[in-house]
Amino acid sequence: MTANRKKLKSDFSQSLLKWFDHHGRTSLPWQSALPWQQTRDPYHIWISEIMLQQTQVETVISYYQKFMARFPNIDSLANAEAEAVMTYWSGLGYYARARNLHRAAQQIRDQHDGQFPLSLDQVMALPGIGRSTASAILAFSQNARHPILDGNVKRVLTRYFAIAGYPGTKAVENQLWILAEQLTPNKRVADYTQAIMDFGATLCTRSGPDCSKCPINHKCLAFLQGNPTSYPTPKPKTPRLHRQSRMLLISNSNSEYLLIKRPPSGIWGGLWVFPELSNAEQDFQCWCKKELGIAVKSGKNMAIVHHGFTHFELEIQPIHCTVDRVSSGFMGGFMGGFMGGFIGGIMDTDRYLWYNPLANAPIAIPAAIKNIFNQLVK
Repeated sequence: MTANRKKLKSDFSQSLLKWFDHHGRTSLPWQSALPWQQTRDPYHIWISEIMLQQTQVETVISYYQKFMARFPNIDSLANAEAEAVMTYWSGLGYYARARNLHRAAQQIRDQHDGQFPLSLDQVMALPGIGRSTASAILAFSQNARHPILDGNVKRVLTRYFAIAGYPGTKAVENQLWILAEQLTPNKRVADYTQAIMDFGATLCTRSGPDCSKCPINHKCLAFLQGNPTSYPTPKPKTPRLHRQSRMLLISNSNSEYLLIKRPPSGIWGGLWVFPELSNAEQDFQCWCKKELGIAVKSGKNMAIVHHGFTHFELEIQPIHCTVDRVSSGFMGGFMGGFMGGFIGGIMDTDRYLWYNPLANAPIAIPAAIKNIFNQLVK
């Protein structure tokens, strides 16, 4: 290790802890009122850490509160139906996180007697939990000394030490893990973990970092070089894909809309969406007769909805059409539900349901579908 690198490390942790004592976030819903050195419930911390992956704190708070009210402990989450879990995650995005939470809760129930494991290896063996998330859970709940390396920490460290190279590459990531390990103090580990997260989220931000208020700017190499926003090195650009979709908003005489449940994996896995045409040229009336066994009246194009995913942009053309008649073989047992009564605006089968957007019944639908429903009820 170079003498310059040693000097940079000398007061890094203590400076961040001093900053945290005055500016850190200590009243978030998943933070206990107990002193940091006391054990906190790892279940609460686990849920919050998964929700906070690629999602802002301000967005997470309301979802966290509703989720915890419905699933207050591991057993309640493990024993819940997947549909219920997805319903309370609906709108938060990155739905594999919810599926992994459910699977992990069942694994904890079955393999750990319902008690959240407290060794790093056991936590990392749970679905959807990597090294940094596992370390954060144990640091916050047990004050255990495990370094973290989320996006905020990567940004802080690459700037402070002026580390070039995209952090997603193995070589740079390994270098950052070594630094994270060396900088994590032996005492006040939970405070330090929260401090470096908060520091990156509120001061050393991706764009427009407030370097004038930074407690370590006198030793930050990126700041001294005059180019803090040059770090971290951005991910090499790849062309962003664009996809188009035509979705059918099929309504019946009760102002309900037909929804179809997605397969459990893939985009919007396990969520309820509008029927989607298989190709751009397909006649939607013929498709409805062939695939659903229903005749629909001519449709009306609604405003196009744009929805961004991690790797591509989706352009949805909603087509609003109404049911004209139903064939006798309409999805087998679905015929009775279509013609019969409804509970809370929803007629549910394994794969199809009629949904009234004004009924406010709980259902797992993605944000893009909610946006389309908002067009309908304006």
